[in-house]
Amino acid sequence: MYFRGVCFISTECSGLPLFDIISTVLRSGVTCIQYREKILPRREIYRNAVTLRELTLTFDATLIINDHADIALAVDADGVHLGQDDLPLKEARKIMGKKIIGISTHDLVQAREADRRGADYIGFGPIFPTITKEAGAPKGVDNIRVIKENVSIPVVAIGGITLDTLASVIDAGADAVAVASAICNGDIAVNAEQFVRFCTKNY
Repeated sequence: MYFRGVCFISTECSGLPLFDIISTVLRSGVTCIQYREKILPRREIYRNAVTLRELTLTFDATLIINDHADIALAVDADGVHLGQDDLPLKEARKIMGKKIIGISTHDLVQAREADRRGADYIGFGPIFPTITKEAGAPKGVDNIRVIKENVSIPVVAIGGITLDTLASVIDAGADAVAVASAICNGDIAVNAEQFVRFCTKNY
């Protein structure tokens, strides 16, 4: 399930091919892939998403596509993840039907709004400083507790989470963690296995 454990957010890892990276983390036990691509043309994003759908099905893993509800539906992904400036949740629901819709949130107002409008989960962060994405000042683990007390849907913590900080994020109540650079920096397989092992033990 997306809402427990670790989700890997696709990113560049030392110039390695995307599908090699994804295959490695899936073999390491990661059960959710979030495909985030901000640069490529939509046609290429679609083609990559087709292959990622095949890969994730092989490993019985969840596939979430960032930003593009139509591409998510076209490749039969499990869901779409939307930012604050993307397609409104109400309109995305018309496209996605009962599939998963997640919303990026950065404060309590956004989190409550996503919950009220029918999101299936929220991504909340950045929890710690991160170089992967510019998303504002770090929110810290205490704000995870505040969000959890005010929404009824799963909260996926994101932003600068490492093996050293993972326990504090889980203890604060995050239902899952979304990770990119902490898995990519170094031995991808080893890093992914360590995240999976820790989450499996503590969820």
